[in-house]
Amino acid sequence: MLIALLTLTLAAPTAAAELRTLRVDYFHTGGATEERFAPAGVTLEGRWAGPPAGDPRWLDDSNLGKYRFEVVDPATQRVLYSRGYGSVFAEWQTVPEAARELRTFHESLRFPEPAGPVQVLVKKRDAHNLFRELWSLRVDPRDPAVDRTSLAHAPRPWAVQQSGDPADEVDLLLLGDGYTAAEMEKWHRDARRLAELLFAVSPFEERRGDFNVWALDTPSDESGVARPSDGVHRRSALRAAYDAFGSERYVLALDNLRLREAAAAAPYEFALIVVNDRKYGGGGIQGSYATVSADNAFAPYLFVHEFGHHFAGLADEYYTSAVAYATGGEKVEPWEANATADPTAAKWRELLTPGVPLPTAWPKEAFEERQREIQKKRRELRASRAPEPEMEALFTAERAEMSKLLAGHEHAGRVGAFEGALYEAKGYYRPQADCIMFTRDEVGFCAVCRRALERVIDQYAQRR
Repeated sequence: MLIALLTLTLAAPTAAAELRTLRVDYFHTGGATEERFAPAGVTLEGRWAGPPAGDPRWLDDSNLGKYRFEVVDPATQRVLYSRGYGSVFAEWQTVPEAARELRTFHESLRFPEPAGPVQVLVKKRDAHNLFRELWSLRVDPRDPAVDRTSLAHAPRPWAVQQSGDPADEVDLLLLGDGYTAAEMEKWHRDARRLAELLFAVSPFEERRGDFNVWALDTPSDESGVARPSDGVHRRSALRAAYDAFGSERYVLALDNLRLREAAAAAPYEFALIVVNDRKYGGGGIQGSYATVSADNAFAPYLFVHEFGHHFAGLADEYYTSAVAYATGGEKVEPWEANATADPTAAKWRELLTPGVPLPTAWPKEAFEERQREIQKKRRELRASRAPEPEMEALFTAERAEMSKLLAGHEHAGRVGAFEGALYEAKGYYRPQADCIMFTRDEVGFCAVCRRALERVIDQYAQRR
């Protein structure tokens, strides 16, 4: 691991009302067993979307994230700001390619513009899920190299929903990719439709008044985004593309600088890229961004599921679908709120249904047998490049069948410890038999996921 020290400078605000956002860009390089950091620039963005200085919400006590960064006053060693987060590098580090070669990814940290010199510490969880320092970056407000370029000519954000001042709300930014200038009306309809989909699901439905939803118009030269495995190549505005890390449905925007420069025009804490495409796909990285295909029949599921990853670091509870990540090895207790290696489920003890047996029985064998057949059919459809409606028909039939199976046993709807989660059939447990983090069923989030999401809302929204 590399521990580096660099002196940079940052502009200090002249008044609390003028607090702006500082973005530190860096290169994240390595392979399966090593990683290194190198600075890539510091930029002063627009208005800070969060609460004012001194607010306790500046400090992250959620214990979420594969990584964590802290902004520290070097004179007093007091932590001024902190956040847990995920990274594209960490996603890639778990795929087989990382064992064979090195790659570099551009990533960013965003926090309130400091009033003076600060030390930025980047930490990562070790094999026992304890945070260990990897990198240290010193910043000083006097360096003229800080990019203070005016945002006067940047696209203006427009409000899909404005509930209050950004300092008092959760600020979600929607960015369209693969929409041409002639498709801006479609983009606006899609943005509003997706926002409604989010607020139709608990706990977002009950907490809708705690959110601002902003959108930016980022027109592309061509309609749609790249789908390399289908032979489709597009240079869309944000460079979102399918086939990330060898997974045909995984959509990421790996040109992070392009994304952050576009997003800098808006006040935001969470970002979602909406791709103008029909093919089933999406992705979500905690604290970085989420993606969703706008026109797929399963967009309601995709959006809410991937946003759960991005917003609260929720784990995937499914384990039968093909994923790019390597699995196996020691079952360390996950940091994610909705998965555990403990069959007694002490992590969510307060939410357990009284009298439920631990671990909790469910029709696991029947589920796995049917899933093997469904996943085989899915692979065949993709290999034959069948039209997307055929894949949607398979998923629709699967949803009806799995919903009936998972709702028809004695522990359905109860909170317990159901084996099968985190891409593993054995050794990890999820809170309920069904959840939007487990299947495409229209069941919403389980009780444990809802609690995790509400805690993040509370971290950003003004208490009322």
